[in-house]
Amino acid sequence: MGKITGFLEYQRLEEAAEAPDSRKKHWHEFVVHLTDEQAAVQGARCMDCGIPFCNNGCPVNNVIPDFNDLVYRQDWKTALDVLHSTNNFPEFTGRVCPAPCEAACTLNINNDPVGIKSIEHAIIDKGWAEGWVMPQPPARNTGKKIAVVGSGPAGLAAAQQLARVGHDVTVFEKSDRIGGLLRYGIPDFKMEKSHIDRRIEQMKAEGVTFRAGVRVGKLNGAKINDYSKEAVDAEQLAAEFDAVVLAGGAELPRDLPVPGRELKGVHFAMEFLPQQNKVVAGDKVRGQLLATGKHVVVIGGGDTGSDCVGTSNRHGARSVTQFELLPQPPAQENKEMTWPYWPAKLRTSSSHEEGVARDWAVTTKRFNDDGKGNVKSLTAARVEWQKDPMTGQMKMVEVPGSEFELPADLVLFAMGFVSPVASVLEAFGVEKDPRGNARATTDGDGCYRTSIDKVFAAGDMRRGQSLVVWAIREGRQCARAVDEYLMGTSTLPR
Repeated sequence: MGKITGFLEYQRLEEAAEAPDSRKKHWHEFVVHLTDEQAAVQGARCMDCGIPFCNNGCPVNNVIPDFNDLVYRQDWKTALDVLHSTNNFPEFTGRVCPAPCEAACTLNINNDPVGIKSIEHAIIDKGWAEGWVMPQPPARNTGKKIAVVGSGPAGLAAAQQLARVGHDVTVFEKSDRIGGLLRYGIPDFKMEKSHIDRRIEQMKAEGVTFRAGVRVGKLNGAKINDYSKEAVDAEQLAAEFDAVVLAGGAELPRDLPVPGRELKGVHFAMEFLPQQNKVVAGDKVRGQLLATGKHVVVIGGGDTGSDCVGTSNRHGARSVTQFELLPQPPAQENKEMTWPYWPAKLRTSSSHEEGVARDWAVTTKRFNDDGKGNVKSLTAARVEWQKDPMTGQMKMVEVPGSEFELPADLVLFAMGFVSPVASVLEAFGVEKDPRGNARATTDGDGCYRTSIDKVFAAGDMRRGQSLVVWAIREGRQCARAVDEYLMGTSTLPR
């Protein structure tokens, strides 16, 4: 805990941020981590609550009270050690995690929670600045070879853990740069890619080999994607390595098959966002999708939709509108009903603050043509959610006479992701669950194992669309399962 009476004396302090009008003019991060003194005050607010629900709220089970107390006492290096003991990449989660730990904070019952995420952000940034984040090469080599397919947070976490216990790890990534969704998906203004680059250098020093621009799949008649320069046959990979970890993302986006879907200007968010990541990295993207001077409509109210809003504003969109199919959530949750679980409440992101018209309980019925094959507007309608008297399920019912038309030159689908791309799982012959994910349990003797011998799955490839912090957890746990499978026992944490 921090100071005994700290939660009574101090209030929550949010991290400082550059003003919206100014930050829309660039692609850099604009949130500033707390100073040492500010972080100490936030750490002081941590209560002696007896049962730290924040630990359970955190998917990687960060030892939050301990590092809060250490920051309060200004023992930053030990705080970094505690943080790294459960989280390989706190610079990622300290920037993009929605902080379920804070929702579970005991102080959140009747007050503002401890600023756990801001403390984590301050710890890791100080660790890098002070040179405390160093490679941890293994003391011995096991002679075992492991292939990790996918270099997002799950793949990177699994690779780092396995390398640190002496395995020879190679990471395969189909895109031209390492990082998965961290690299091509999350905008640079939320997380600059230098954070990925320095972790890659650390992991190389620990013995990890990275192969970007390589697609893994069946070679017979298969096409190499736009980013990939070469392909590796899945059967060949399984034969060459002692274990394979499938750690790709849930990349199949949810579509909206309504009239006009085929019009030019109607795109998935993940056609739009990665292009801007590449441009910021210095690449030239032919025919880049730009929101400049356009009426942009983003369909989907989650994080991906928010990223589309922020990117569109930086392009100089004429207007930005965001639709959500579900009703508008309450501004404040009923804490007596929801704590310590993640509550449904209205959340306004930094991108929303930069300018957007948000609307809820709206269904899109069709996209309208300008006569030349381009989208010029969309027709939408209001909906109500009513309980079916027979099944008890909530059903969407269109409100009669509620149709309206909205100008739209660029429409972006950000309605979530259905499953991994099936080709990778099919190439390995891995059995899928009813949602199209790799079927693998997280307990028992077959922990993270798929239906194919020595092939494991973790992250979105196994659990479906989820958070970066969940991907890190699964990568770490999968690494332990692989180590146990190869060596009979493991010193890696659960």
